[in-house]
Amino acid sequence: MGHYIRVEPNVKIFFEDVNPEGNKTILFIHGWPANHKLFEYQFNILPSMGFRCIGIDIRGFGKSDKPFDGYSLDRLADDLRSIVDALRLQSFTLVGHSVGGAISTRYMARHNGFGVSKLVLAAAAVPSVTIRPNFPYGLPKEEITELIEQTYSDRPKMLREFGDTFFFQYLTEPFADWFFQLGLEAAGYSTAKVATTFRDEDLFSDLGKIQVPTLILHGKHDKVCLPQLAIAMKQGINNSKLIWFDLSGHGLFWEERDKFNLELTKFIG
Repeated sequence: MGHYIRVEPNVKIFFEDVNPEGNKTILFIHGWPANHKLFEYQFNILPSMGFRCIGIDIRGFGKSDKPFDGYSLDRLADDLRSIVDALRLQSFTLVGHSVGGAISTRYMARHNGFGVSKLVLAAAAVPSVTIRPNFPYGLPKEEITELIEQTYSDRPKMLREFGDTFFFQYLTEPFADWFFQLGLEAAGYSTAKVATTFRDEDLFSDLGKIQVPTLILHGKHDKVCLPQLAIAMKQGINNSKLIWFDLSGHGLFWEERDKFNLELTKFIG
């Protein structure tokens, strides 16, 4: 059952709330360039184990409103705060994948992790997707700029090629089509602007502000958020635990879904 929450006068965010009577709440924040449907293989399983699973579409993506502006990490973290407030969520587990991990990390720093009892960063775009003077482990800035330019010139082609980079394991053609369609649900400008955000913003100063137990899940073959990012998260976040996914790229929530679901539920307890 889908619902909307107003986060600004003219911006509504779509969310799905599966098993609202579950006794443990997990709030999922998806990555670029998709929407909450990425977590289908969690929502299939976890509600039957007693979990309440909430998935949101960040602004500009999926079924959420698509304003022309408002795609900074601060704004996206503020949207998240509006959702937590509106749903009155308390002591929940926050799960962020890719740029969703960046939004979650900024939320922990900017809003003192309001309501969050545990944090899961899955293939997170943290602390920096791009190479910086003090951080040689990301992608060259030009690569992200090229993604942005392709988004503005031929977005379907960009999405198709990005899907090939996203997963390490073999994809059936129907699955590749499904992933492609998720990307098409976004607006082109929001796809480009969020890519600009993860190209230009970083989260080095946010890591030390995370005060809750944190689980870092990362694929060893991730070509989007390189494995070195996970090591940097582990070093920067107190009380964090890193688990490697040996057979996954960036799509570990699907590529090793059984392991992903097991580690997630073990961590929540």
